[in-house]
Amino acid sequence: MERLDLKVGFQCNNRCLFCIQGDKRYSCPNKSDKEVRKILERMKKNHDGIVFTGGEPTVRPELIAWIKYAKKLGYEFIQIQTNGRMLSYKDYCRVLIKAGANEFSPALHGSNAKIHDSLTQVPGSFKQTVQGIKNLRELGQYILTNSVISRMNYKDLPNLAQLLVDLKVDQFQFAFMHINQIIGHNKKLIDKIVPRYKEAVPYIKKGIDIGVKAGIKVMVEAVPYCFMKGYEKYISEQYIPFTSIIDDKIELADYGAYRKTKGKAKGPQCKECKYYKICEGPWREYPEIFGWSEFKPIIK
Repeated sequence: MERLDLKVGFQCNNRCLFCIQGDKRYSCPNKSDKEVRKILERMKKNHDGIVFTGGEPTVRPELIAWIKYAKKLGYEFIQIQTNGRMLSYKDYCRVLIKAGANEFSPALHGSNAKIHDSLTQVPGSFKQTVQGIKNLRELGQYILTNSVISRMNYKDLPNLAQLLVDLKVDQFQFAFMHINQIIGHNKKLIDKIVPRYKEAVPYIKKGIDIGVKAGIKVMVEAVPYCFMKGYEKYISEQYIPFTSIIDDKIELADYGAYRKTKGKAKGPQCKECKYYKICEGPWREYPEIFGWSEFKPIIK
């Protein structure tokens, strides 16, 4: 399936410390209703799936109409990538589903309010997102959650995995945080929220084990193969469908190619690794800050 990832704007009702969009909510205007419709029309020829994202797409009152229009145009797969807070209103979930949304990707970043709310910087956001997941489950929807791995939550990942199992999600993913420019230029923020791979990986693996034991599909994103010995089949990059991205003023026709050539990086020792050809490496900002000493090639 060829997928279009459409960022409809960067407004958001959370203020996540780790957000890769940085300060775009202040500097980038929302796409208009007309712009979004034209994009949906233009991209349909080469895409059968659409992901509405941002920012936070559910803060846009036009979202329902866009979903209906995407369905009318023939998009078979319509995903809402969201922080999940608006999904706490069950009637709103029903309206999204009736319009044509058929997959939901809410983000949950901790097993309790203390952790999640400290990362989103919105008191009560944990309660709302969990309720949103419960609503979707009751309405029979496919639920794929995403959890960004940070220094503030990596030890909690096994507890979070158990919560997601208990909530009966269909799939969950742990994604190693992508360091934006604001974080990368602020040592205090780096020390506060950016984990090291060597610290986080044992907890990532424990979380994977919990999901696998429960029969849930589990993935981990942006963790190189050299850290995932015995867990290589859970690395998400090998399964990500062909994706195009429309951002503010940027269009990426092939997001996979962008990740491999510009978004991520490989160190000099990586050439020795048996996974060199298939591993994408870390987001390039990570070794620019911490260096390559953690990365040990898996020798053939």
